[in-house]
Amino acid sequence: MYRIIFIITFAYSNTLIHFYILSKILNISEAATIAIHSMALIARSKNLLNAMEIAEITGFSKNHISKVLQQLVKYNFLNSTRGPKGGFVLKREPQLISLMEIYNVIDGEIENETGCKMHCDNCPFNSCIFGGLSQKFSKEFSEYLSSKNLATI
Repeated sequence: MYRIIFIITFAYSNTLIHFYILSKILNISEAATIAIHSMALIARSKNLLNAMEIAEITGFSKNHISKVLQQLVKYNFLNSTRGPKGGFVLKREPQLISLMEIYNVIDGEIENETGCKMHCDNCPFNSCIFGGLSQKFSKEFSEYLSSKNLATI
């Protein structure tokens, strides 16, 4: 249990959240990680950023980044400009885009289930073996994403 708490504390203390560390605990998709990191980079950039530049910075696949960015264009988070000098720019001010909005577009709403694969009706124990940790992590993660926007990270 101490390792999990350390990882979450470590991840929350960084400017850009290290979702790849948390993904083992919270099942964060690579697409959601790409979306949030890409949006943060685009928000910080004074110039248009394209998928290749984001790939060079993050180490993710250019093709996967391109697919994620197109989803963000489709859901009106980004404007895209084609061509050699093209790239992406935010459609709204960074302080108006929460990390939760980005996450929800890619991975859907965060569920507050127990995370236990055994249905409570069939459980032979008086209380959950996991002590509600999955729900606690989901709640804290949701609150964190909701409290942060592209201007605050």
